[in-house]
Amino acid sequence: QVRLEESGGGLVQSGGSLRLSCQASGIIFSPYAMDWYRQARGKQRELVATITSGGSIDYSDSVRGRFTISRDNAKNTVYLQMNSLKPEDTAVYYCKLTARGVGYWGQGTQVTVSS
Repeated sequence: QVRLEESGGGLVQSGGSLRLSCQASGIIFSPYAMDWYRQARGKQRELVATITSGGSIDYSDSVRGRFTISRDNAKNTVYLQMNSLKPEDTAVYYCKLTARGVGYWGQGTQVTVSS
């Protein structure tokens, strides 16, 4: 059974940093792209960052230059380093793995940025 578990969320002041982690179990992690999404209260879930199996990376315009996605295949873990956080980054952050057409989601971790 595939399972994704996020961690690292919390409360931080504007301008601060957090590092999110997402560890996968029940699957060999390395062949698949990994995504970070976020969902603010009352808004749709949005794609924040993607890293492919080959290491290609893309970001949404709202986080480019501030967030960094990375992966450690040996640890089955994807990371999201978030710097220069803003109140509008407040959301529940989710990681997603898509394998053979099936999307697997973690339970999410709350990030709250105070002004």
